[in-house]
Amino acid sequence: MKFTVDRIDHVVMVCRDLNVTAGWYQRVLGMEREEYGGKNRTALRFGAQKINLHEIGHEVIPHAQMAQPGTLDLCFVVAVRPEDVVGHLHGCGVSIERGPVSRIGALGDIMSIYCRDPDGNLIELASYLGA
Repeated sequence: MKFTVDRIDHVVMVCRDLNVTAGWYQRVLGMEREEYGGKNRTALRFGAQKINLHEIGHEVIPHAQMAQPGTLDLCFVVAVRPEDVVGHLHGCGVSIERGPVSRIGALGDIMSIYCRDPDGNLIELASYLGA
């Protein structure tokens, strides 16, 4: 039987310090922290998705074969204009690595701003507004 993938439900991110990483995503990207499943499991919720956090050395089994902090490139779609993203990042003390720059997203033209989280993951904040 053939099937197709509908959507991404969650991704798992390995971090150096669970509290530092969760705090950054809460403060900078407005995600909600959720403790679940006992045993100090932590997720970051946004929209209908979530990021499960695994602290290095305390990964949940099964996990990626080469699980390491700072190995992800993630793109999040935001519902504000690129200049608002730039202002917010500056207000949070987050350095912008690149952007705003024009890119092609899953649904067409986007304007993207790139920064890094505390573990060095590349975070792309993409806006379809004004692209």
